[in-house]
Amino acid sequence: MALTEQTIKALKAKGFLHNRGTNYFSARIITGNGALQAEMLSQLSHLSETYGDGTVSLTGRLTVEIPGIPYSRIPAFRDEVASLSLATGGTGAKVRPIVACKGSTCIYGLVDTQSLAQRIHTEFYEGWHEVIFPHKFKIAVGGCPNSCVKPELNDLGIVGQKIMHLSPECKACGRCISEQCCPMGAIKQRENGKRYIDRNLCNNCSRCLDTCPFGKISSEESRYKIYLGGRWGKMKRCGTPLPSLYSEEQLFPLITRILNLYKEEGRPGERFASVVERLGMDHMARVLHETV
Repeated sequence: MALTEQTIKALKAKGFLHNRGTNYFSARIITGNGALQAEMLSQLSHLSETYGDGTVSLTGRLTVEIPGIPYSRIPAFRDEVASLSLATGGTGAKVRPIVACKGSTCIYGLVDTQSLAQRIHTEFYEGWHEVIFPHKFKIAVGGCPNSCVKPELNDLGIVGQKIMHLSPECKACGRCISEQCCPMGAIKQRENGKRYIDRNLCNNCSRCLDTCPFGKISSEESRYKIYLGGRWGKMKRCGTPLPSLYSEEQLFPLITRILNLYKEEGRPGERFASVVERLGMDHMARVLHETV
């Protein structure tokens, strides 16, 4: 049968993407930040073999797609997906599935990215699922300044940080191991031989922690740096950072304010990056109770 544009658009809103030039679709199934349990892998395999072309592919936002589903079999597929407690979706002018790096287990991770991303998924992807925004809204969580999942190129980027402190009782070693370990060159030497941390260079990666043999470097609790209005694609923009660092408890009210700002201030079809540029960071800061 010939598919109409209206039918294709309606199915896309439910998480079924048209396979170009055919009567087949790819079903997009939501995952927990790309962490797939063995049972889910088995279910995806069964669904692909029963309804699709026998393959399962990954998306850039850590969801999975089962391609090659005939249009006529979509109702049966949806029924079985529901019986397995899985969900299709991840499309439309909504909060999109959350992306997170493996900071929970990575040697460079400063925060439990998987746990945080799951909380954000529950509260904002699921909890705000019926809220329509001017355009899609993407959130990414990175565990450290290495930015492996490119948080700065998402509408909202969240990056784990640790503020480091070098004691004024520095021993003024002739050969400072901590200075050599800093990838940013942020540990500098004063005229008296003692070192200090140049805050203009330090990116709070904590790579210097535990490197001083005299224990003169310490850190604060992990915090989060926030980037607003990043975007990838034809029109790229690196997100603008807010000056403050946030605790996990402060983070969720801030995300709520950001989403409400976008919903209220954004124009139809306007990405959040354009809203940030149009309104300016001074306005954004006032609305978000920030200081720039």
